[in-house]
Amino acid sequence: MTQIPRITLRDGREVPVIKFGTVNIKGQVGKLAMMEAINNGYRSIDTSTNYHNEGIVGQAIRESGIPRSEFVITSKLPGMFHQYDDALMSIQEQLARLGLTYLDEYIIHWPNPKDGLYVEAWQALVDAQKLGLVKTIGVSNFEKEHLDKIIEATGVVPAVNQIEMSPYFNNEDLHAYHQALGIHSEAWSPTGRHISNVKEDGALETLAKKYGKSTTQVILRWNYQRGVINVVKASQSAHQRENAAIFDFELSDEDMAAIFALDKGEAGRVEGQNPHDYHEYD
Repeated sequence: MTQIPRITLRDGREVPVIKFGTVNIKGQVGKLAMMEAINNGYRSIDTSTNYHNEGIVGQAIRESGIPRSEFVITSKLPGMFHQYDDALMSIQEQLARLGLTYLDEYIIHWPNPKDGLYVEAWQALVDAQKLGLVKTIGVSNFEKEHLDKIIEATGVVPAVNQIEMSPYFNNEDLHAYHQALGIHSEAWSPTGRHISNVKEDGALETLAKKYGKSTTQVILRWNYQRGVINVVKASQSAHQRENAAIFDFELSDEDMAAIFALDKGEAGRVEGQNPHDYHEYD
């Protein structure tokens, strides 16, 4: 079992540098995959109301036999609940579905800027933290201007921002902005899911051969060396172990630069979801 290192967030909480993503992992088959991930050393689990699996996540945690205090459980606020009272009620309902008394990390899933309610939603998270419903609060898919507005309005800087980050869309400017503010970047879809062909990129295949690793491991190591927390999904035990086995090698500065050079800008987004105009309501 791999020991996944932990880092300290701006609020003082320690979290693993790899999260187990659970999108499309549902039902009893999904629960078995989650429990296998726990057996493989994962303690940080990322879910969302929109993944329709919070109940199964909670079951896996309880049935694992591992103390609740060892886990870092993340869920997200859906776009339909950005109004203050709705946000607080959503958190309570999510905790009930999970069967938990608190969430370790809670983030706003998308800013939905045209609605203009994300500042109100952020205030609800600030207050939920004060109430003890959540330990760490953050955001997801927030751009610089969205971050500036919530910080100016509340004086509270998010601990994390979960954003799209892969070799084809490295999002380095936003990551650098995070570092200046003391925000940790979390990368969703770092290997492009099954939509992007980034794992078959020739440059990455060359690096994988050089280091005796898979292209997936090279990508996850690249993000890790950038100071990024990877959120990665794998249903099969072998892939779960592979994703966690990135701490026994180090990419050279030259090889890091070669991966940065693969960036395609906006064209590199997995599904073209630009937070400036993409809205999530489900």
